[in-house]
Amino acid sequence: MNSLTDRLTIPDTQSARDERHLAIQRVGVKDVRYPLQLVVEGQVQSTAAIWSLDVALPAEKKGTHMSRFIAWLDALDAPMQATNLRSLHEQMLQRLDASAGRVEAAFSFFLRKRAPVSGLSSLLDYQGRWIAETRDAQTTVWMEVAVPVKSLCPCSKEISDYGAHNQRSLVTIRVEVLSPMDWRELVRFAEESASSEIWPMLKRTDEKWITERAYENPKFVEDLVRDVALRLNADERIGRYTVDVENFESIHNHSAYARIERDLRA
Repeated sequence: MNSLTDRLTIPDTQSARDERHLAIQRVGVKDVRYPLQLVVEGQVQSTAAIWSLDVALPAEKKGTHMSRFIAWLDALDAPMQATNLRSLHEQMLQRLDASAGRVEAAFSFFLRKRAPVSGLSSLLDYQGRWIAETRDAQTTVWMEVAVPVKSLCPCSKEISDYGAHNQRSLVTIRVEVLSPMDWRELVRFAEESASSEIWPMLKRTDEKWITERAYENPKFVEDLVRDVALRLNADERIGRYTVDVENFESIHNHSAYARIERDLRA
């Protein structure tokens, strides 16, 4: 005997026609916590991501099938990279019977760093993001990384008899990926442009080195954002990009901020 569900015809309400004649540009699920695999310096890292997935819904369709987004997530069985994100995104669109949509995954990843003098090895965490978006039959893949660094104020150094105020800064780089890049490469664009990079574990000799390095390499927020942009401009693997720098000022109760946006294909 067939089961009750076999004998019943369950209506597919989402596929019904809608008579309000209003297209929806983005509909889907957001803030879904699900595993993600990355390739960092040739090695696979497993992490957890916060996913937002959506598609465009035509005016004549009543709804989309939300469970299919989770089914797509659950079917991911290979590390996500620029080389396969386009095809994975296309698979999601096919599952949802959509011609436009977006995948976004925000996550933490780790790089091993050695302290500048002692050589102590430890892991530093960074915030990363993958974005794939299809609109008007064109698919764009973005990588984003948020990198903590150290900045020291040139003005404070110039006007003070001794010392200069300095602070931790956050450099956020989002690039349109035309050819594959490693996560460390994107991180280094920020770290090499700062007054100093930072490390999770240091000895006193390392602390002295970092303090003096920053003092000899002062950067306004404007300097830092421009120096990162110059490095991005020289990389043919990058199309459009944005660079955001926020200095968490140590002598103010506010941040200093700068952004550069550019399309290297223009």
